[in-house]
Amino acid sequence: MRNKQDETVILDAALRVFSRYGYKKSTLEDIANELNMTNTAMYAYASSKRDLYEQTVRYVMKRWQSSVQQEVEEKTTAIAKMTALCESALYYLAKDIEFCALLRNDPSIFPMFPTVDPYEEINRDSVRMIESILSFGCETGEFRTVDAPAVSEVLFSIYKNFIIHTYINSEEEYTSRYLPITMDLILNGIKQV
Repeated sequence: MRNKQDETVILDAALRVFSRYGYKKSTLEDIANELNMTNTAMYAYASSKRDLYEQTVRYVMKRWQSSVQQEVEEKTTAIAKMTALCESALYYLAKDIEFCALLRNDPSIFPMFPTVDPYEEINRDSVRMIESILSFGCETGEFRTVDAPAVSEVLFSIYKNFIIHTYINSEEEYTSRYLPITMDLILNGIKQV
């Protein structure tokens, strides 16, 4: 990729094309046409369609993650941070129509039980974000002491379940019905104190 501005313009165009046609039906020529450039010029930015696709998915996943991180950083308590993380991570896709379409076209971007996670490094960062909030909550006394790395993995799995039901399977009512119950379980547990 050349400079950051070029990169963003190209990745945004690639996102539009991949979300419209899916990976298999999209071509580098489609993306070049979207940018009013030649097909050959696209090779200055990506070595192949697969390369550009993976760059595009990483780009939108990091944009999603950055938006969530910003929401979390604005909060001061662990409970507010955890709530902001869960809600903003889930509802972000409702606003990013192109990424949502891309995800529907290619559910392997966000697999529930991956043997190989193609975007593992980005998903690891998301798990670390959860772990950071859990650790902060344990330190402040807002949360009971837990195995933060293990609980983070469990919470991330729950989160992936919501994404799959709501955005891949198009069960829009799933989040509105089950998110409040899930948040109550996460923040309050089921044990009588």
